[in-house]
Amino acid sequence: MAQQEFVQLLEGLLQPDTERVKSATSTLNKNYYTSPESLSALLQIISSHPRPELRQLAAVEARKLVDRHWANIPADQKPALRNQLFQATLNEDVKLTRHSASHVIASIAALDFEDGEWADLPGFLQQAATSATARHREVGIYIIFTVLESVGDSFPGEISDLYKLFSQTIRDPESAEVRATTMLALSRLAMLLDPEEDPKSLKMFVETVPSMVAVLEAAIKEEDEDHAMQAFEVFQTLLGCEAALLSAHFADLVKFMINIASETSIDDDFRSQALAFLMQCVRYRKLKVQGLKIGEELTVKALQIVTELGDLSSEDEDITPARSALGLLDILASSLPPSQVVIPLLKAIGPYFASQNPDFRQAGILALGMCVEGAPDFIATQLHEILPMVLHLLEDHELKVRAAALNGIARLADDLAEDVGQEHARLIPAITKNFDLAVNSLQTSNDERNLQIVTGSCHAIDSLIEGLEPEEAAKYVSELVPRFSNLFHHQDFKCKAAAIGAVGSIASAAEKAFLPYLEQTMHSLSTFVTIKESQDDLDLRGVVCDAMGKMASAVGAEAFEPYVRPLMEASEEALHLDHPRLRETSYILWSTMAKVYEEGFAKYLEGAVKGLQDCLDQDETELEVQLGEEAHDLVGTEVNLQGRKVKVVDGGDDDEGDETEMWEDEDDIDDITGVTAVAMEKEIAAEVFGDIITHTRRAYLPYLEATVKTLLELVEHSYEGIRKAAIGTLFRTYACLWGMAEGSGMEKWRPGFPLMVQPNSELQKLGNVVIKATMGVWQDEMDRGTVTDINRDLAATLKLCGPAILMTEEGNVLVDVTQTLLNIITKSHPCQQDFGDEAYEEILEESSEYDWLVVETALDVVTCLSVALGPSFNELWKMFEKPVMKYASSNDATERAAAVGTIAECVGNMEHECTPFTPTLLKLLLHRLSDEDADTKSNAVYGMGLLCEKTTNDGEILNSIGAIFNKLEPLLGADQPRLLDNTAGCVSRLIAKYPSKIPIGEVLPRLVQLLPLREDYEENKPIFGMIVKLYQANEPTVQQLTPTLMPIFEKVLSPPEEQLEDETRSQLVELVKYIQSQ
Repeated sequence: MAQQEFVQLLEGLLQPDTERVKSATSTLNKNYYTSPESLSALLQIISSHPRPELRQLAAVEARKLVDRHWANIPADQKPALRNQLFQATLNEDVKLTRHSASHVIASIAALDFEDGEWADLPGFLQQAATSATARHREVGIYIIFTVLESVGDSFPGEISDLYKLFSQTIRDPESAEVRATTMLALSRLAMLLDPEEDPKSLKMFVETVPSMVAVLEAAIKEEDEDHAMQAFEVFQTLLGCEAALLSAHFADLVKFMINIASETSIDDDFRSQALAFLMQCVRYRKLKVQGLKIGEELTVKALQIVTELGDLSSEDEDITPARSALGLLDILASSLPPSQVVIPLLKAIGPYFASQNPDFRQAGILALGMCVEGAPDFIATQLHEILPMVLHLLEDHELKVRAAALNGIARLADDLAEDVGQEHARLIPAITKNFDLAVNSLQTSNDERNLQIVTGSCHAIDSLIEGLEPEEAAKYVSELVPRFSNLFHHQDFKCKAAAIGAVGSIASAAEKAFLPYLEQTMHSLSTFVTIKESQDDLDLRGVVCDAMGKMASAVGAEAFEPYVRPLMEASEEALHLDHPRLRETSYILWSTMAKVYEEGFAKYLEGAVKGLQDCLDQDETELEVQLGEEAHDLVGTEVNLQGRKVKVVDGGDDDEGDETEMWEDEDDIDDITGVTAVAMEKEIAAEVFGDIITHTRRAYLPYLEATVKTLLELVEHSYEGIRKAAIGTLFRTYACLWGMAEGSGMEKWRPGFPLMVQPNSELQKLGNVVIKATMGVWQDEMDRGTVTDINRDLAATLKLCGPAILMTEEGNVLVDVTQTLLNIITKSHPCQQDFGDEAYEEILEESSEYDWLVVETALDVVTCLSVALGPSFNELWKMFEKPVMKYASSNDATERAAAVGTIAECVGNMEHECTPFTPTLLKLLLHRLSDEDADTKSNAVYGMGLLCEKTTNDGEILNSIGAIFNKLEPLLGADQPRLLDNTAGCVSRLIAKYPSKIPIGEVLPRLVQLLPLREDYEENKPIFGMIVKLYQANEPTVQQLTPTLMPIFEKVLSPPEEQLEDETRSQLVELVKYIQSQ
């Protein structure tokens, strides 16, 4: 090989001449790198060339060639090459070159160890890592780290020897680099460690954790950014490993990170990293954090940090401790029970709201807003105290506080639209006042704070108005639409987009009351439907299409017809403008149009189906492109090519970064799958398929088979959003086909197994694949949101379509369904465990609202199983009874109410087969008739009525009839409509079942005073059924009450129609005719 030319070519790669670099690269690839001699030559250059930059380049190139050529280098040359490379690396002065050469050693070692060669390397590394010379220790430990990266647990020798070595090097008295690199090496061992199989290594690892903390602490104290960031990355990585690695020191580690995050004298980047670690702790070690009861401390400290937000620009997207603290509050509220987060927060923010410091007032309302999504049910109970404070902040003299208050209203209304909407008469005028003041100020000064008030007002109205009834929203149309319409052509993009979005929501809420403004609004917005000159244009186009979709839903098919075709054409064009958000907008628009036009949407189906199918067919593999030197500034960023995010990488040296960059790029993401823009787009598309299928019905049948095939392929996608959407759409498709089959004459399903009504072959085939796909995900799913949605899907389908969905070709899946439900109800399902941990040893009594939702929706499935199985459900109730009754005795009112409601529904659906459970259920329901919680009490009353009606164990009921009426009598004066309705239903069932045992003369007049029912119309069936029976029996009391009852009959026979079922209505009509004929 021409050694001199080879070196010259390598030197050519270092020149700032693009053409020369291309030429040299081509020549090297064609003439040199095809030969093993090139690798030998590169190793020689690493070992002996005087220019450090050439040694560095040679190391980079050599690493690429090791796998291809090392095996073909003559065996007698290898010992010298190894020795020269090792010694040169040990004595290399330039850090970057040392590290690149170390990676070459690791690549060679990976091959040699497989062949039983280079057996003396571990010994050399041990000597280097314990050398008296700091430089040698740094190189030795770094090579060990790189070799561990390459060979994992194939590293020769005893793993315990490495732990012993690392226990020394982690405390190196002289070199921070040795200490930090040891942490990196320990993290590699952590990834390989199985605590159950290797308890000895676990013990040795756990012993190093305090020293790791000391390394981080020292790096922070010395403001050593590189090594501190490395240490933070290691701790983040350890959270993704087996829980036992950090378990013993977890509490101390969390408190250490809290202290770093809270200390304002520490660099902001370090504080933000500590907060990021705490967020991951709550996400992956939720049960551990909850068990330590440190949620309150985390909440209060995070709130304090938020006060540092100051006057940062909304355009400033830098990560700061204050922004990170808001993110931590969000995760805390959704992961931990209210007692540890929301309750302490509400106690703490009172003084913040009253503070003289505007930073504190701003922090209080922003923190509250971040917690709403995680605990909406609890916050709903506190709105009577929260909203007056928010209204007060809307009048604050500081603009930034008012902007924060508007943000708080928007967040409250996003999750509590109806509750917050009840205060519209106070909130909307206050928001409008802020809007007007800011708009007037903008005429003289286009300052950012006033723009924030304008956009914040629009966002607040946008969220709030959707919680109003149409007649309430209609009052504000003439007041708000002209105001916001004036901003449609404002120069500020965010302001313009917020105003357009708000008008869309006003239309959606006000419905037909928006009609007078439709034509003018559509005309004003029409210019935005086709704009595409800039990114802002495309973003705005998406907002406009969303708003127009809401207007279509509001005004209906006929009024919107003139605008449909151009809007549909624009939406199809939007698919080809390389803008994922705009494509999602098109899909959502199609969903809306399908809902509005139903089978009339058929003429657009071909284009819509193709667009959605193309979306789901997109490749999600991350692309990397290599660009020339002129695009060097783009390296490491993402660019958009044909609507896909593509990572730009350097075409040359893949080692041209320090070890921190390599750690970030290679190591800490091994087991983490990011969510791509394409994946999020697919989630929307899969959901929209469900909307279109449901509303276009028969018109969709030609496309159905292909769509189902595509959805089935997505059921086990790595992104949980796609899994949820695909399964949800499959269930909706099944329900839609079932409805069409019943509409075409298929007999209505009847409860129980074996099936009493056989669905047609298409339904059987679809049901088979849907339930199999669902069970494949549901049983082992780690994401709680996905499990919650599957619970909802299955419950709704069982209720609508009966037990046929549980059938497969091999039989029914009842055993697996029951076991999965029991796992969820007893909090032992995989989605209820901490990441990387076996089942938590202690089942915690309290749950976050999100965690409870998984259980609550599982109870809904139990209820719907009882609907689908009818009396035969009694066999399953034997398994569900104990865990459900445990919740019925919970300290938490929400849990008690849900469990008692489940019991009541199951009793009703089991009918006479509830008899064996009568003593146990009677005792529980009797106790809950005095529950302090109105919902629990109401459900208990309902359940008691059903139990008395359905059981054949009359002796048990009659023995307790006095106790039952003693509990029911105080409820007759309650002020909760649902409780009164259920009490009336319960008493009616008792009279109907035991007319001779009940003092009808005393009871019936009190019962009639509760009529007509105000809320729970379902109870009209037993009430009027009982009254009809009494008339048929010529019972004297009911005869005497006829003048009182006739106006009641008239009211329930009048609208709303849902007051009475058809059968009850017919009975009542006949009764009225009979009475009138007398």
